[in-house]
Amino acid sequence: MKLTIYLAGQIHDDWREDVKEKANKRELPLEFVGPQTNHERSDNVGEDIIGKQPGNYYKDDAASAINNLRTQVLMQKADLVIALFGEKYKQWNTAMDVSTALALNKPTIIIRPESLIHPLKELSNKANVTVETIDQALDVIAYIYE
Repeated sequence: MKLTIYLAGQIHDDWREDVKEKANKRELPLEFVGPQTNHERSDNVGEDIIGKQPGNYYKDDAASAINNLRTQVLMQKADLVIALFGEKYKQWNTAMDVSTALALNKPTIIIRPESLIHPLKELSNKANVTVETIDQALDVIAYIYE
């Protein structure tokens, strides 16, 4: 049985590649989807598709509509969501993705450092599992296959 995992979280480093590499080493039958990780493409997709917008607000609104549609489609098809909260970047998109996953009743694993226990306590309480490392999240998924 192959599971589809939506990898929610910031797009400014290669944490998704780390998850994929570690899952492959464990030979877990997983397929991964997630947000558009090309930041320029994500920011400009609205204008790329529907044309030049009259200002930054409208440019962002057009891109957001298309990015939100993409997220909804891929997340609905996913069997499980992993959301990584890091300390380095603002995590607004991660929080929004977790909220979307919870609203869709998707099984959700949150990865967050110990320093974010307090600010993420409500989301952690709603998620199925909260861990501190990618390896722990993959341990949880591996347990599904036991």
